[in-house]
Amino acid sequence: MSIRKGEMEYKLVVVVRDDLKMSGGKLAVQVAHAAVSCAIQAKARKTDWFSSWFKEGQRKVVVKVKSLEELVALRERAARAGIPNELITDAGLTELPPNTTTCLGIGPAPGSHIDPITGSLPLA
Repeated sequence: MSIRKGEMEYKLVVVVRDDLKMSGGKLAVQVAHAAVSCAIQAKARKTDWFSSWFKEGQRKVVVKVKSLEELVALRERAARAGIPNELITDAGLTELPPNTTTCLGIGPAPGSHIDPITGSLPLA
């Protein structure tokens, strides 16, 4: 089955902190943590959203914010909207201090639910 971008209704958005200036490898690992955590949460709590997202090809989008405060505000909006979400905090074993919050996963959910929260953010 071939699905084109315009036909995909569901997505998972990961919002990263641009102020941390993580290396590419560190950023990739943090985004992966967020995607996996949100997918597991959605599979348990929003089974229909998870199944639809998975069947469509698991679209993921990575965007950025400038601060921890912006990240926390987005998390609160996602939680109020009933969208699966997960803040990711680094253990501090490599390039960041312990307990640094690096990113936020939101979804998977219909784009119509996520876009009002993250749609204006720039791509990372």
